[in-house]
Amino acid sequence: MTNVEITHVKKSYGSQLVIENANVSIRDGEFVALVGASGSGKSTLLRMIAGLESITDGKIFIGGRLINDLPAKDRDIAMVFQNYALYPHLSVADNMGFSLQIRGIAKDEIKKAIGDAAEILGLTPYLNRLPKQLSGGQRQRVAMGRAIVRNPQVFLFDEPLSNLDAQLRVQMRQEVKSLQQRLGTTSIYVTHDQIEAMTMADRIVLLNHGHIEQVGAPLDLYDRPANLYVARFIGSPAMNLLEGSIVQRHGQTSVDIGGGVSIQLGRNVPIQSDTKVVCGVRPEHFDVAQENSALNINVSAIEATGAESHLHGTIGRHRATLVLGGRRRITHGGSIPLTVAANDIHLFDLETGRRFDSTMRM
Repeated sequence: MTNVEITHVKKSYGSQLVIENANVSIRDGEFVALVGASGSGKSTLLRMIAGLESITDGKIFIGGRLINDLPAKDRDIAMVFQNYALYPHLSVADNMGFSLQIRGIAKDEIKKAIGDAAEILGLTPYLNRLPKQLSGGQRQRVAMGRAIVRNPQVFLFDEPLSNLDAQLRVQMRQEVKSLQQRLGTTSIYVTHDQIEAMTMADRIVLLNHGHIEQVGAPLDLYDRPANLYVARFIGSPAMNLLEGSIVQRHGQTSVDIGGGVSIQLGRNVPIQSDTKVVCGVRPEHFDVAQENSALNINVSAIEATGAESHLHGTIGRHRATLVLGGRRRITHGGSIPLTVAANDIHLFDLETGRRFDSTMRM
């Protein structure tokens, strides 16, 4: 069992706290993505697991073994970097087998390990080529092959797809996920790209300036963001966030978002009138009403992507985006009546940014 336990881990450079009391439990064979904007601490946390950064406080365990003071070479991990880090003068086979050679592994074992990894990665025809004779995607496969031949307890990926073009990134993220599922090796993957995290990870750890905002399955973060930061970060286009005040009238609860516009929440929602809130709605959860509605969007721009249309405009005094399936014949500058189901509305406390529990909403 190769689980990874991160317990009360902190990292500081002098007085600057970079990682604040991180606690994450990663199960055997799990694919976990560390996600966040630049400077969130995700790469620093990965490097502490790898042994490339010291730990200021706390403990890290791999497979039940405390590794705080263990040298990187003895942690039984393999790391795949953003820049491939291939030796330009060595063939694909020699790049893949180099770490085994310096460990004194028998030549027959090295050859078999290289052959098995090359077969998995589709690199068998390229084993005698130099890195300069390969495409970007093939070079990244070689970097992964070099990690696979070591048969480590844990794979660590540090933004491995960032140097690839958009189309190749889509292809490679499918390949990386498929490879991880086939090998069943515990994997920790750092990325700033929330689409990569959503499509590849079993669970996401979302960091913000060294603080873990939320840990959960991708759709958990999407469907139930714990706070405004998570709501803003997860989802593309981003969630619409409309500030307003709770209104209780005749047993009905609504959010007055200004400009004479209200969003209905339903009956008996136990939040006091005049509470300042942020009403969150995913762009795809709005729909066009079949009749006049008190909720409208004034459209200022339309992006037709083919499969769907993105409408940008204002709801009351707030900027908003809608995603409508198919090709809608909507002219620029029009006012469109909207409807949204109460179950698709997220409420956050304006002051703290925290999500109101669902039991307080319905």
